[in-house]
Amino acid sequence: MTSIAIVGAGPQMGLAIARTFGSQGFDVALISRNRDKLDDLVGKLTAEGITAAAFPADVLDRAGLTQALKDAAAKFGRIDVLEYSPVGTFGVTTLTAPAATEPSDVEFEMNFQLYGAIAATKAVLPAMREAGAGTLLYTTGAGSIWPDPRVANVNAAAAALRNWVMNLHKELADADTGVQAAHVGIDSSIGVSVIPGVEAAQPEQITPLYWELHTTKRDEAELVFRLSAEGFPR
Repeated sequence: MTSIAIVGAGPQMGLAIARTFGSQGFDVALISRNRDKLDDLVGKLTAEGITAAAFPADVLDRAGLTQALKDAAAKFGRIDVLEYSPVGTFGVTTLTAPAATEPSDVEFEMNFQLYGAIAATKAVLPAMREAGAGTLLYTTGAGSIWPDPRVANVNAAAAALRNWVMNLHKELADADTGVQAAHVGIDSSIGVSVIPGVEAAQPEQITPLYWELHTTKRDEAELVFRLSAEGFPR
């Protein structure tokens, strides 16, 4: 069986990604802090015929995150796809403009986005390299590409994560490892608008990008989701 581990799993993007891969026969490991929310997601997926399991862990707890991924690999045999989604930080961090940003404002975001992603990658990449196959996918808002001064601290960390992923993609491709690493930039709010002027998209509109990066676009280091003026993906 094949499996995907979704770090930062929630009821919007995480659930939609789980459904996208689960509908293709993937087992699903869901990782986030809240056991009750994870159990609810597992229940929904199970009802749809998708095999899923919860592995509670906080991405700020490196050892706990690593153990959760090891437990997921033990349950499902291995992790074939890792998806890291640190996009839900707006509710737990103070958004700052550039001149008002303190080092501590960026420090939290770096811990949450970049350092968490590195820890998760270190937990699964060795087995992928040994197998000669695997996919590593990382999500940020499009501010990692086109900065928005209203969320300067979040953008700074997201840009660092994007840069690291682009370098990882090149390293793995140049070494012909069979492992794909790619970044997904989401240039919209998800579900409901969070930042004034930024349109909202439904998760199901975005998740095809993840499947494409795993299957038909393995040479791509990045795909960006944007809505057209009519509200359709482009």
